[in-house]
Amino acid sequence: MVAPTENNSKLRYDGRVVVVTGAGAGLGREYALLFGSRGAKVVVNDLGGNFHGQGKSNAADRVVEEIRAAGGVAVPDYNSVVEGEKIIQTALENFGRVDVLVNNAGILRDRSVARISDEDWNLIHDVHLKGSFLTTRAAWPVMKKQNYGRIIMTSSNSGVYGNFGQANYSAAKLGLVGLANTVAIEGAKNNIHCNVIVPTAASRMTEGILPDILFNELKPKLIAPVVAYLCHESCDDTGAIIESAAGWATKVHFVRGKGCVLRTSIDEDVSPEYVQQVWNRVTDMSEARHLDAIGEASLNLVGVLEKLRDGKNNENSVTETFRYGFKDAILYALGVGATVSDPTDLKFLYENNPDFSVLPTFFILPGLLAVMGSSLTASAIKHTTFDLTNILHGEQYIELFEAPTTEGVLTTTSTVLDVVDKKSGALVITQSDSYDEQGTLIARNQSSTFVVGAGNFNGKTKAGPEVKALVPNPKRSPDASVQVATNKDQAAVYRLSGDLNPMHIDPSFSAIAGYKVPILHGLCTMGISVKAVLKQFGGDDPSLFRAAKVRFSKPVLPGQTLRVDMWKEPNNRVCFRTVVVETNTEVLSGAYVDFKQIIVKPNMTAAVDLQSDAVFAGIKDRVAENEAKAKAINAVFLYKITSGGKVAKEWVLDLKNAKVYEGPVQGGGKADTTMTIADGDMLELALGKLQPQTAFMKGKLKITGNIMLAQKLAPLLKTEAKL
Repeated sequence: MVAPTENNSKLRYDGRVVVVTGAGAGLGREYALLFGSRGAKVVVNDLGGNFHGQGKSNAADRVVEEIRAAGGVAVPDYNSVVEGEKIIQTALENFGRVDVLVNNAGILRDRSVARISDEDWNLIHDVHLKGSFLTTRAAWPVMKKQNYGRIIMTSSNSGVYGNFGQANYSAAKLGLVGLANTVAIEGAKNNIHCNVIVPTAASRMTEGILPDILFNELKPKLIAPVVAYLCHESCDDTGAIIESAAGWATKVHFVRGKGCVLRTSIDEDVSPEYVQQVWNRVTDMSEARHLDAIGEASLNLVGVLEKLRDGKNNENSVTETFRYGFKDAILYALGVGATVSDPTDLKFLYENNPDFSVLPTFFILPGLLAVMGSSLTASAIKHTTFDLTNILHGEQYIELFEAPTTEGVLTTTSTVLDVVDKKSGALVITQSDSYDEQGTLIARNQSSTFVVGAGNFNGKTKAGPEVKALVPNPKRSPDASVQVATNKDQAAVYRLSGDLNPMHIDPSFSAIAGYKVPILHGLCTMGISVKAVLKQFGGDDPSLFRAAKVRFSKPVLPGQTLRVDMWKEPNNRVCFRTVVVETNTEVLSGAYVDFKQIIVKPNMTAAVDLQSDAVFAGIKDRVAENEAKAKAINAVFLYKITSGGKVAKEWVLDLKNAKVYEGPVQGGGKADTTMTIADGDMLELALGKLQPQTAFMKGKLKITGNIMLAQKLAPLLKTEAKL
């Protein structure tokens, strides 16, 4: 037997016997020459005909002479592959064994489907498919007895993808893939490997078919090493399809989509109408995967049947997989107004930001897309029909149970929770629970869909207690109000996160629904509003978010300005409403956000006493003593005071309004200049022991925004030595 090949040494075939069919020219010749140069004893098989399978020549003899001239061992064989047993007999008579069989022989009889004769069809299948089978069958008992064999089937891109005028050839070539798969399975226990090569090479068969510029670069010798490796004992692959051309190679395999169940129970039939309704799910390849064996396909089918028997695939439930990554999170953030012009938004827009986070309302999407892609709403309303123009999003609730990761896979099960008769329409409430790959519940969504004109069906008039209720706003002035301007392209960007309802982009469609222009998604308005509440009362920290609920009262037009009014309530709840500034119309009502804790100082630890507190107390006194001088500076400064490398406190010097206070900039405004400095360095700066220029040059003082304005602060920073 042949000694194992050591790593990085030249692959050898000493003692191996290799049979190559169709080896008189082109690919077969290159295979034979390479095997011969690496120590194999080669049987060079070739009838010597042209690529139509006609005529005779001594092509095999010439290749044998080349191998022998180079010091190799080879014999010719002139039999047809349809007499495969004779080819194998040549190997046994001369060398006593067969280790490698490369089924390479082939001819062409190209005709369009209508013009293919029986002879054209039969000749192609005889040479390519039947010939490969007969030669393999003849070698099989020899390889089985040796407990060793390597077999190559030669397919084609015409078989994998199809090609005009080659119906006979394409069918035979893909048939070889199926043959190879079965040979690989049956040969596994006897160390017989079978793989498929899909070559594109210049040869007698492709001359005149391929363009000259391509033909000249498709050298057969560039493919031969791929086949040689597949036939070496060190190669573990079997059942693989390898495409190769021009010094390049890749694996090709079949994948299967997730699919869609076409009935709701084992006793139901399948209707063409339902197939039409869910066809986009049948053909969806977004979750396609490769199956290694027919057993996997059968097991999957058994699982489907078990669900049908158990009634788990009922029309009131659907399960979908939601995959997301940083690009999805960033696109969503852009859709709800995150912008690089606000430095605090960078953590939602840049995946390499150390605090990169996903906005909480992003996790509405798994449930939304699962419900939108299903027939849940339709299954809940059986007394009438409706289309997209009848559907309005009424309410939305989201709750996060665990801090989600910035990328992952969620499995979401959606069910119809309740159906309410609102007389003018029907309210269908669905609940969607999203689990991570460990089975942990991450998010729960409740969506209320109002179907206009579907009411008066004598149904219940009030939702059950399991449906999360709205909360009326307190009867006092808001504790905070923030204005956020949308832009004309807001809906066009937001829809890319999955809600492709044409009402939000197509003017003709929105006109049918009664709107002069496409309206903004209600969930986009919700995302913008919750983001504003998170910034104001949640420290801009998504991990502090617990839940949110809104009612969509009126539509918003892209480009309008939103005002979010907020009320801080007990139990870490912030009630809010959203109003369109231009029309003073309330668009989100009865809304609230629940936090794990309310914090108005983003990126800060719990309240602590710092040395620099006395500095800002002194500044506050001086501003109060001379408001006019302070207002003359006419700028807003934000100080971020660090302790232990982290921001411990923030101080705002609002010299436009002569105010100094602890916390972030109030009223939704922005600082003109932001300065970050350590607690001790701030004290040194105030005492004059550290010069601002020195602190800046040494990196102790970091300034963003208008640096020149910082120079105007010098008189306010000076303090007494007693500090």
